Amino acid sequence: MRSHKARRDSVLRVIAVLLGVAIGTGLSYITYLYNLPIYLDSVGTIAVSTIGGAFPGIMTAVATDFICMVGFNSNAIYFCFINTIIAMYTARYAREIKFNSIKKIVAYLFKLSTIAGLLSGAVQWGLFGGPQNSLLAMMIKSFNVDSVVVEFILFICMNIATNFCNITISIAFALFIKWIVPKSIQLSILNSGWRQKPLSLSQIKKINEADSSVRMPIGTRMVIVIMGSSIAIVCIMSIIGMRLYYNYQKDAMVDDAYATAKTAAEVIDADRIDEYIKYGFKALGYKETDDMLYYIWRSASNMKYLYVLTVENEYVTYVFDVADRNNPNAEPPYEPGERVHVEETFEQYVPALLAGEQIVGFETDGAWDDLISVYYPLRNSNDRLVAYVGVDFTLQYLAQYIGDFMLRLILVLSGFFVMIITAGLWITGYFVSFPLSSMVMEIEKFIKVGAYQKDLDEAVKSFRSIDIYTGDEVQKLYQAICDMAANQAEQMRQVKSLSESTVLMQDGLIITMADLVENRDSDTGAHIQKTAAYVKIIVEGLKKKGYYAEKITPKFMSDVVRSAPLHDIGKINIPDNVLNKPGKLTDEEYEIIKTHTTAGRKIMEKAIDTVEGENYLKEARNMAAYHHERWDGNGYPEGLHGEAIPLSARIMAVADVFDALTSPRVYKPAFPVEKALEMIQEGAGTQFDAKCVEVFMDAIPEIRIILKKYNQEAKN
Repeated sequence: MRSHKARRDSVLRVIAVLLGVAIGTGLSYITYLYNLPIYLDSVGTIAVSTIGGAFPGIMTAVATDFICMVGFNSNAIYFCFINTIIAMYTARYAREIKFNSIKKIVAYLFKLSTIAGLLSGAVQWGLFGGPQNSLLAMMIKSFNVDSVVVEFILFICMNIATNFCNITISIAFALFIKWIVPKSIQLSILNSGWRQKPLSLSQIKKINEADSSVRMPIGTRMVIVIMGSSIAIVCIMSIIGMRLYYNYQKDAMVDDAYATAKTAAEVIDADRIDEYIKYGFKALGYKETDDMLYYIWRSASNMKYLYVLTVENEYVTYVFDVADRNNPNAEPPYEPGERVHVEETFEQYVPALLAGEQIVGFETDGAWDDLISVYYPLRNSNDRLVAYVGVDFTLQYLAQYIGDFMLRLILVLSGFFVMIITAGLWITGYFVSFPLSSMVMEIEKFIKVGAYQKDLDEAVKSFRSIDIYTGDEVQKLYQAICDMAANQAEQMRQVKSLSESTVLMQDGLIITMADLVENRDSDTGAHIQKTAAYVKIIVEGLKKKGYYAEKITPKFMSDVVRSAPLHDIGKINIPDNVLNKPGKLTDEEYEIIKTHTTAGRKIMEKAIDTVEGENYLKEARNMAAYHHERWDGNGYPEGLHGEAIPLSARIMAVADVFDALTSPRVYKPAFPVEKALEMIQEGAGTQFDAKCVEVFMDAIPEIRIILKKYNQEAKN
């Protein structure tokens, strides 16, 4: 079911892109056909970006301009990167800012039309020298502006205005489509890339913030790899392509130069070279030959110089030197018979020229570093070398062409480059980065949950709700972690169940042990139950008021309440005749009674050694040993005072004395509750911890309920 929905959403995304391409291409063709100053190729791009997000929008932009280039407008592809920027900006605006008010729509229009107008204007001016649209060109010319700068600024302003109209129509169409297309379909298209439960903007922001602590997130690494690879491929292919083109054009130029030099040699009367040098234009046939050489020079494209000269060891003597007759600023030609010293860069070719060899396709340095030259030998009727026909072709246009080629290549590839980068980010984000980051966040939540079973179960449920279905190793990892988390939660449930059973058993043993002691004492009916209840009231009161906050933890509270029944465990060592004596105890008998504290401590220490790790027995030991110590230090067995007495023992002291006062003994009747409370209050700060007394006195209603309960049970 899940994979079926994913396929359905992907099909909807493809359909949206195809419709966007069809709309953008169709409207662009209409504007091109009627030579309108707006192009409307971005209509489909903006509509798809608004509904489906950046990647479908970029796909629509690239496909639209590519089809326009192939079909009817060869220049459309140069503006592809601008449409990809429009797609990205629109998708971000629709997702984060939203088109939910006129103010936001107007802000979007002004910002995007300015960006698009500046960029497209710069491209048109750089490639075509002005507006691509003839109507815009006519409008600019109508201003009769002499300054190129002013003309450029005027064009940019007009271009921004036309882009404003273009984008206004596009966003109006996009909002109309957004209005008529059902929300469920829009949501399916927008979320079609997710291979998990779609994340909200706030969740994505949290993931990005978490990734900022990672030295090199996967998404960043993939961007670097894709960009590096793409740039490297583009640079290598561009360099290779330019080099091949340069060599091809140079070889073709050498062939043209050789053919031109050979043609020029055929129109020159080599037997009259000496006359031409001596008499120049006065020589018979010189002017006619010069005119013919001029026409040959004009007929060859990219030819810079055409001349005839003789060569000596250090000098050359010009016979003919063709000049640009229509350009008054052109370099003046050498006169017939004018001798010129051989240039340093030309010296290496002099021996070959003196030997009558032809020189084909050499590039010169220095002043002629942009020329490729051919020297064709001119021989008279006796086959004697009399001069050379020199032809210099300029290489400058090649550099200009390559620069123009590089600009066009960058513009063409930039759109595809953005699409490739976006595709890489899209695939990496939806198939790797977001799933892994989501898993990491859920694992961190799972780790922080602790030992509470309900929270563990909620954490497992939350982890499963990510619902990753990438169909690769990431999905296998997710499923393995889900199973591991579920197993851990189940094991924790079993451990807790066993622990609870153990605790119940331990508590039962504690009560049984306490009952054994209590049953030997004829006067302590329900003593352990009442003191445990009073201890619970006091420790919770201390917690509520914030007293001893560092000490009173949930574990401490549990340990104290559970251990309270064992505070008199040492009485098991007291003989019955002393423990249950109906009359007043002698001093010796009282000393025996007092030993129940040390005996209790020994019993609990032995238990602690036997049961390792049971910390609640440590509090049982403290209460058994020190619950008869006094705050002023006059207690027993060690005469501890103040906070040197363990807190659990100070709590038990109040509970134990209050129960002794309110319970009947063989040697005394029970004190009234008010009298007992008064005596407890009087002992605050001397016999008892004043804070323990304070919270005990605050809980008098609860204390009365406990007394009533156990007194009623005693009567029954």
